[in-house]
Amino acid sequence: SQVLDTRDVQVFKVTVNGQDAQFAFGEKHSFKGTPLEITFPNELRRGQEAIVDISFESSPQSSALQWFTPEQTSGKKHPFLFSQCQVEFI
Repeated sequence: SQVLDTRDVQVFKVTVNGQDAQFAFGEKHSFKGTPLEITFPNELRRGQEAIVDISFESSPQSSALQWFTPEQTSGKKHPFLFSQCQVEFI
């Protein structure tokens, strides 16, 4: 499984390597945010890569997320989202 730190986001769907994955939010912490635990549908072998896709909606209160407008990106066509949070593997 993998735990991500979140703040004020709504998650609709998670996939790992193209397969649906189960996910659940933990207890909200006043300044750390809310953990999002993703359970991988299959066990990964050591060194195996995983592509995790998360369908979500952010809000103005999602303080750890920052956006570049399309004009601020190299391709100038799509916005870019980045996070200052860190991932924790269990």
